[in-house]
Amino acid sequence: MTTRLPATRASYDTVAADYAALFSGDVAQPLETALLAEFAQRVRAGGGGPVGDLGCGPGRMTIHLKKLGLDAFGIDLSPGMIEVARAAYPQLGFSVGTMADLDLADGRLAGALVWYSTVHTPADELAPLFAEFRRVLAPGGHLLIGFKAGDEPVRRLEHAYGHEVDMDVYSFRPDRVAELLTEAGLIEAVRLVREAEMTPYGLERTAQGFILARRPEEP
Repeated sequence: MTTRLPATRASYDTVAADYAALFSGDVAQPLETALLAEFAQRVRAGGGGPVGDLGCGPGRMTIHLKKLGLDAFGIDLSPGMIEVARAAYPQLGFSVGTMADLDLADGRLAGALVWYSTVHTPADELAPLFAEFRRVLAPGGHLLIGFKAGDEPVRRLEHAYGHEVDMDVYSFRPDRVAELLTEAGLIEAVRLVREAEMTPYGLERTAQGFILARRPEEP
């Protein structure tokens, strides 16, 4: 687990309320909305079950999954983010936890959403993280991961959402993410890369990558 974890947690505790206010509109652009709908459809087609929004922040994606008909709950590193999420969506379950050591039984989840939750994870820590995702997915369960796509070296973020912060931000090549997911025992189904462009929240610095994968059915 990265030694930067306490600083990342403290930074998100600091920005939680302003972060939630900034990202209070549509959850994603049209391509991503379609991909989320496809993820939800696959989970439902497999019989449904619990879906974890891992790194849920203030819960905006968690409630979106709920609206797509999924039994969604959220887990986040930041107690401040969880407090905001619980206040905004009291009908959903939220808890504090780390993605690297999830307090979930083996095979618990029908689906897992990891929406930019790996952006503060060093590249050499992705493999064990992906193994943890596979562990908590049921056979046939689906994973949708969104990430910053590129070769940019680690970027230190010192000011964000109107506050001083202390976070490292990482980008990953989509081919490498797909390779690591395969090595973790997951099967890639869909890959999407959207080039950097102007968004409602400002200019994106990097391309955005998305991979939909699944844990194989047991023999």
